[in-house]
Parts: sequence; structure tokens; C-alpha cells
Amino acid sequence: MGTLSGIVDAESPDGPGTAIRPAAGAPTSPSPSKVPELQELPDSPVAPDVRDRTTGVSFGEFYADHFTELVRLATLLSGSADAAPDLVQDCFVRLHGRWTDVREPLPYVRRSIVHACASHHRGIARARRQPTPEVRDTVLGADEMEDALAKLPTRQRSAVVLRYYGDLPDADIARALRCRPATVRSLIHRALADLRRTIER
Repeated sequence: MGTLSGIVDAESPDGPGTAIRPAAGAPTSPSPSKVPELQELPDSPVAPDVRDRTTGVSFGEFYADHFTELVRLATLLSGSADAAPDLVQDCFVRLHGRWTDVREPLPYVRRSIVHACASHHRGIARARRQPTPEVRDTVLGADEMEDALAKLPTRQRSAVVLRYYGDLPDADIARALRCRPATVRSLIHRALADLRRTIER
């Protein structure tokens, strides 16, 4: 079953998994050479070249280094290759205002993206409940793995994507989802079971 079978055939949700990769032909995030300039920075004394106290990396460097990988993460979490860059941009704008205060910027912005994608799904759900004609979001094609992920509850999908695409340990996923590591393992276990049922139908 392609990449999906690699995930659901994992021996254990606690063990190392197979990375999730977009299928051939699916929309992808910009290449590193095409990372857009960060727009609409709020008025702030933080300049893009101010360096983080812990890592010594400037905000501009951090943005250039991580934008592409975070757009891929947001694409899988949101199911929308169109919305993902905007969601990530918004999270970087919020990070910019706190750049000198945030001790670990990558976990911070990753957590922001998880919550932004959850809000994105809630917004789509609200729009679908309206009596006006439905406007469908542009999604990642008809690939089996993407379709199966889209059917998972938000927290299960987030846990699976962060584990198998982001290759994160339970502790980091727990920080992103604001829960305990034991909850992360439970979410992944239930998600894998749901994915198995989906592909066996």
C-alpha cells in the first residue's frame, strides 16, 4: 500500500517508523531556493538579524532554514497544500514578536503550527455547516495515504504526522500537543488501528 502500508505495518507505535512523504504528483512545498520573504512582520524592536541567545541563530536564518520543512508538516496536518504556507507564515510572524524570549524556537513554532492546523480544520467544519454553497479546500490529491490521514481525528493525525514525518520522540510530540507522553502513545496506537481498518476496506 505504499507509504501508508509502511506506517500501519510498524511493529509498535513506540518504535521507529517510516517517514511519511507526499505521493508522486501531489502538491509540494517550495524548494529551499524559493522560500518567500517573510511578510507583514508586526511593529517590533526585534530585527531579523537579532540572534537567539541559546543557538546564536538569527530570526532570518531560522526562517530560511526551517520554512520548507514546516510547510511540509503543515501540509500533512492541514490536508491543504494551498493553506499550509500561509499558516506557517502566520506562525513565524507570531514567533518574530517573541524571538528574544523564546528559548527553543523550533518546538515553539512547531506547536503553533499544530494549533493553527487544528483551527484551520475547525474553520472548514464551520463553513460546511453553513447553508451557503460549500467551498472545498484544495487537498493533497487522491493518494490513499493522504485520504486515510484526512479521516483521522485531529489529535490522532497530528500525533502520527509528528512521529512518522517529523520523526519526533514522544516527549516532543507531547509538548506540541500539550499532553503527556502516555497520551501520545495512545493516540498513535488508535490512529494506526484506524488506518489499518481504512486500507483493509
